Amino acid sequence: MSPRSASVNEELRRRSKERLLQAAVELVGEHGYDATTLGDIADRAGSARGLVSYYFPGKRQLVQSAVHRLMHRTLEEALEREPRTADGPERMARAIDAILGLARDRPVLMRQHMAGLLQAEVGFVPCPEQRRLAELLRDTVARHGSRDVDSDYPMLRALLMGAVFAALVPGVPMPVPVLRAELFKRYRLDWDMGVPPDTEAPGGTCDADLSRFFATGAAPKCPPPAGPADQSK
Repeated sequence: MSPRSASVNEELRRRSKERLLQAAVELVGEHGYDATTLGDIADRAGSARGLVSYYFPGKRQLVQSAVHRLMHRTLEEALEREPRTADGPERMARAIDAILGLARDRPVLMRQHMAGLLQAEVGFVPCPEQRRLAELLRDTVARHGSRDVDSDYPMLRALLMGAVFAALVPGVPMPVPVLRAELFKRYRLDWDMGVPPDTEAPGGTCDADLSRFFATGAAPKCPPPAGPADQSK
């Protein structure tokens, strides 16, 4: 059998990493962070335990990257859903509702994510998933009419993180509609923009099937062995 090409090997590695990200989101959402081991994630992904350490420094970094993937794909889906729009206020409303929707519909996962960000030994770890999330939020701020995106983007990020934290504080959570009202007031958004409470966007944030966010498809096939005609060339 002919050896796999570099491009095939690269595709296999990419899909293996995608499966690990998806497995991490699923398992932490189902059982919590502490009850999920790297071995559990590798088993769910159908990967060797050593591959987890190859791609990620540790469990916290893997879970953080996985949640950032979920966040940026959820946000991307919300911003681009039909009817598509370039209207700045509507896109800001969709962005706010997408992130608050994750806090409402995936509280275990988002609570663990916030806890990880607050841990001094790990903290906020930049990764490709986080960078894509940042790009989408910066674009949202710019389309909303910001004259200073470099200042307004961090403020939006802080406000969204604060709202998620407030919605998930054990024992004293604030209602998501109340948090939404404050954010909408700050950004001068009409209440009926985005996805108002008691309505649901197509494929909302509580969809149990996350496979659309992770490109894990079938493994690429190796090229067939060279036949006599090929070998003679």
